[in-house]
Amino acid sequence: MEPRFKDTDRHTLFLMPPSLDDWVPEDHLAQFVVDIVSGLDLSAIRNAYAGRGSEAYPPSMMTALLFYAYASGVFSSRKIEQATYDSVAFRYVAANSHPDHDTIARFRKRFLKELKAVFTQILLIAHGMKLMKLGSVSLDGTKIKANASKHHALSWQHACKLEKQLKGEIEGLLRKAQRADKQDLPEGMNIPKELARRESRLEAIAAAKAEIERRAEERFCKEQEAHRAKLAAREAKEKSTGKKPRGRTPKPPEPGPKSKDQVNLTDSESRIMPSSSGGFEQSYNAQAAVDVDSMLIVESHISQQSNDKLEMAPAVENLCSLPDSLGVVDTLLADTGYFSQKNVQECNGKSIVPYIASEREQHNASPEDRFTEPEPLLTSGDPVAEMKHRLKTLVGKAIYAKRKSTIEPVFGIIKAVMGFRQFLLRGLELVAGEWDLVCIAYNIKRMYALS
Repeated sequence: MEPRFKDTDRHTLFLMPPSLDDWVPEDHLAQFVVDIVSGLDLSAIRNAYAGRGSEAYPPSMMTALLFYAYASGVFSSRKIEQATYDSVAFRYVAANSHPDHDTIARFRKRFLKELKAVFTQILLIAHGMKLMKLGSVSLDGTKIKANASKHHALSWQHACKLEKQLKGEIEGLLRKAQRADKQDLPEGMNIPKELARRESRLEAIAAAKAEIERRAEERFCKEQEAHRAKLAAREAKEKSTGKKPRGRTPKPPEPGPKSKDQVNLTDSESRIMPSSSGGFEQSYNAQAAVDVDSMLIVESHISQQSNDKLEMAPAVENLCSLPDSLGVVDTLLADTGYFSQKNVQECNGKSIVPYIASEREQHNASPEDRFTEPEPLLTSGDPVAEMKHRLKTLVGKAIYAKRKSTIEPVFGIIKAVMGFRQFLLRGLELVAGEWDLVCIAYNIKRMYALS
């Protein structure tokens, strides 16, 4: 018997015009993204077009293309353009059109601020689909590499050394140019070009030094304020006890840059931060708050601080500014990086019950520690003491245990599944917009999984 195979003749013409809806199944992520975007108010983007010149691609199509690309782990504008040719799903989202990479890159960079408002709209859609309602949230941060190398960072000490060296080289080149006899010039040397190259480097070094000085002044003001607070506390203690406080008197901070203060020449707004794998990377601190029940990101922002302690206030402020129809945040879970009396008071002031670990828990806790209720807390007006006691109760332990299983898998999906490990854009404002775009793409992907 002759073997039988399906017909795969590539030259047979279609008898009927093909429909885009037949290209991908109804339950495909591409169709889900297009449906979500069709329900968004993109008037802020549409109104930005003047209507002059050649016809532009519809904002709804470009927005859906960006969302689907990021949700699928394609971030480069050149790769997105190529995918509109190679991938059936991308062809469907782009309506069988092929915007070039410059158009995609310009649209992304131009409308990042407008896409920030879309973040909340998508949460409202998720709420309308009965996928989420605000209640308990987990807050955490993750370091994501900047679009810059740490080897392009310039320290204050090295900048001063280079500046002195370049000025000496410029003086030497000018002396050579003044000589009438050109015989001693090395073959191929062009003095005007050499001077221009060194002068441009001096300009870059001057700009870097100015930024280092600005940061040093900013740090000095903060340190001076903290120094005054310490002195005031010591003085108050001395007055109340009548005894001189133990320990040395705090030294006043020193103004000016330190030798190891540095700035990156590629992305001056990024910072050197410790990485989870060990060592240091040029990075940004990406913050996210996740709804415990749905694992949808409900708050996101970017920080230049490697320490998470200062990120509680902006996170709580953003959470409280969400629409009332989404519900009310009543519980916040966070690890030891966020612990401070100020942060506990910040949560209490917004009627949010904090569960912030004050110290690292030991692994393999004994059964007594795991299953025994602590002694009742005596009446205390100290919010930190109350929170520490709350964390030791069996109910508190069960609530806090949800932190790891909600926020950390989100970062794992963003980095390992979606493949987003480095920003493409540079500068704090653009990076913050790109992080919003990543969080939107994750939320759409999560909503697709939940629905």
